[in-house]
Amino acid sequence: MPETPDRVVVEPSVPLPSRVPATAGVMSDPNPVAALAPAFDPSPPASTAGMRAASLERTLRSLVERLGTEHPDTITARNNLATKYAQMGRRQAAVQQFELTLAEAIAVFGTEHPRTEIIRENLAWAYEDAGRPADAASQWEVLLRDREGAFGPSDEDTVEARTRLAVCYRRSGRLDAAMAHYERALEDVTGAERCEDLRLGLSAAQSMSGRYDDAVRQLRMVLSARRRRIGKGHLDTLTVHHRLGRAYTQAGRTEEAVETLREAYRSALNSSGDPEVRRLTLRLRRDLAGAYSAAGRHREADALF
Repeated sequence: MPETPDRVVVEPSVPLPSRVPATAGVMSDPNPVAALAPAFDPSPPASTAGMRAASLERTLRSLVERLGTEHPDTITARNNLATKYAQMGRRQAAVQQFELTLAEAIAVFGTEHPRTEIIRENLAWAYEDAGRPADAASQWEVLLRDREGAFGPSDEDTVEARTRLAVCYRRSGRLDAAMAHYERALEDVTGAERCEDLRLGLSAAQSMSGRYDDAVRQLRMVLSARRRRIGKGHLDTLTVHHRLGRAYTQAGRTEEAVETLREAYRSALNSSGDPEVRRLTLRLRRDLAGAYSAAGRHREADALF
């Protein structure tokens, strides 16, 4: 196996970033952003998010006036302000600041500098959080190319960039490209849970493109893995079981849909102490009734209403 280059170590004045959560806007795909080493902030610690944002805004204005927009400290301050905006749910403001920060970082550090990579990834997450998957994909494309060239296809960060690119392609309707990247990521990823997540993403893209039988195969693999790992009554397992039943329905495989949804419904009834499981149970009941009707089993369908 060919050796891959050592990772670049960020110089001591810029410690490696610590991940902090951005907004809670993306439920299924958490979107961290990275804060660079904080620029000098003369203000006392802020006690609220709004006060902290105002403090960061003052710091940025001061640095722009004293050092200009393309000084490393100014770039750091703008990135950290954008990060705070993202945490507060100010999505458009975060995107605007990250866009400016990236342009300034490229001008000062170049496209392949560790700081630039951090900021580009932050912008990609901000685009996703703002509902702009096509714009996010353009940033993940650059990150994937750079990481694959530097560290190889199986590196954890490379796989992460490929996975995010697949997600953004799927959300922007580029389904063939999404499926290709999901499949490649599955070849390179390690870890059972990561494989499950990738298969779920792949199955979603396949369903969207009308490849229901292929989606069924992916969902069956995930269901089997989750039953072994966390049990058949766990919410995450039941959610996949439900998706599998719906995929059978979409594929026109009505008897398999009935069997799968009935089994999932019974498992959910036995695990209904969790409020989320109870809500899922109601959806399973509705979809099982629909599957019975589609199979011509109207008496059984009526019993569920």
